[in-house]
Amino acid sequence: MIKKFIDRLLGKAGAGKAAVPLGKRVEVGAAEHGIDQSLLDERAVRVVRTLKEAGHEAYIVGGAVRDLLVGLRPKDFDVATDATPEQVKALFRRAFIIGRRFRIVHVIFGRGRDHEVIEVSTFRALLDSAAADQVSGNEKTSKQELSGKSHVVDASGRVLRDNVWGPQIEDAARRDFSVNALYYDPTEQLVVDYHHGFRDGKKRVLRMIGDPVARYREDPVRIIRVVRFAAKLGFAIEAKTQAPIKEMSALLANVPASRLFDEMIKLLQTGHALKSLDELRKQGLERGVFPILDAVQGASGRKGERDRFVQLALADTDRRVAEGLGVAPSFMLACLLWHEVLERWVAIQAKGEAAFPALQLAIDAVFDARIGDISGRGKLAADMREIWLMQPRFERRSGNTPRALVEQPRYRAGYDFLRLRADAGEIDAELAEWWEDFALGSPEEREALLLAARELQHKQSARRHVAPVSDAEPAASGGDAPARKRRRRRRKPAGGQGADASLSSDASAQDPS
Repeated sequence: MIKKFIDRLLGKAGAGKAAVPLGKRVEVGAAEHGIDQSLLDERAVRVVRTLKEAGHEAYIVGGAVRDLLVGLRPKDFDVATDATPEQVKALFRRAFIIGRRFRIVHVIFGRGRDHEVIEVSTFRALLDSAAADQVSGNEKTSKQELSGKSHVVDASGRVLRDNVWGPQIEDAARRDFSVNALYYDPTEQLVVDYHHGFRDGKKRVLRMIGDPVARYREDPVRIIRVVRFAAKLGFAIEAKTQAPIKEMSALLANVPASRLFDEMIKLLQTGHALKSLDELRKQGLERGVFPILDAVQGASGRKGERDRFVQLALADTDRRVAEGLGVAPSFMLACLLWHEVLERWVAIQAKGEAAFPALQLAIDAVFDARIGDISGRGKLAADMREIWLMQPRFERRSGNTPRALVEQPRYRAGYDFLRLRADAGEIDAELAEWWEDFALGSPEEREALLLAARELQHKQSARRHVAPVSDAEPAASGGDAPARKRRRRRRKPAGGQGADASLSSDASAQDPS
């Protein structure tokens, strides 16, 4: 350690550098890369131009360049520069330095729901973990030891702090996959490539820069990222990059729960949820990585019903993303955990607990077991709880209950959830159709629907007291309403807009790719 420190003071080449090839700068012109300028974000271009006019290097970087090269419109645009966070902040009116593990700048344009964040990072130096300070704990248990340090790893080699600035060639080497180590200057229409990322993008291959085992050890979340990129882009995983995935997945246990939760949300909300689950299975990661997905994969007496429900929910999520519609994480997670809630609900009632308190206890137990202590837990729990607790209320179609229910702020989310249950065959489709007619109906039509429901309940009084969602009995149908032209709106499940627009604003963490 002392020798390395002396070498660094003397400026000896390679001192403290990680065992990752630095690569060689290759410039790819517009005629060869063919990036469609119409896919660029004008605000990201403005950030690059402002930095360059101030005398700095600046490029659009990473996943945005990768997506542009394959003709996709990137979800997010990140910028990399040789300017320090303080220098970046000084150039923009609304810019904020954030982060501890990696200090970056958020440059904000617009306000309210229409605001956009351009993430700006400073080129980082490539350092060997042996040259870093080491702590025995993690982000929570070693806060005092981490204070004031810029390069720190834990006992397993996972990077806890990485804020040492360096040249672009080193910044490229410390990125994970070759297709993510590309830089694009939109003012010159020039792609800069150090690790054959342009070639790999054309071949549709995901290849780790450097030794995959060492790179997974530095940041185990790269295991999840390679799965997500393979599913999203349809890229093959290069053999050396794929080989250690299963073995190294044990390191994910050291990743903070909140960061792992964010990665799971990205995996399921980027429009390729079903493909992502397939890729997890392909890599042997279907169990033991995400507690929520363990619940989906778990054995159950309702396995066929549960699988169909989850498949429909995720397919609908993929559809909404493809159509540019919002997807609320709370709705998606409520779908994934619903059948575990059902199973616990039935078990608690079997011990003598009344139906509604039993449902509340089941919800609490599932949330503690599968979500845990994460940032934003309170709002997430409240939204999911409302969706679940609304389901038994849909069975009560008398008195003022239906009128009060359709006025609830979360009614649309609750109804979309009910509709998915009907599509999966869990409940009678007529129940969902009755509620759609009631929500859209005139006062006269609503009265007719209530009358038909009352008449049917009198005829089936024995079934009226059975909670179908707790024992898979079909729900009572709405009977034969007076003949009329039924109005149907296009169904937009998975959180919907309209009455439940507030749910759709429950956005996940932004995808850095």
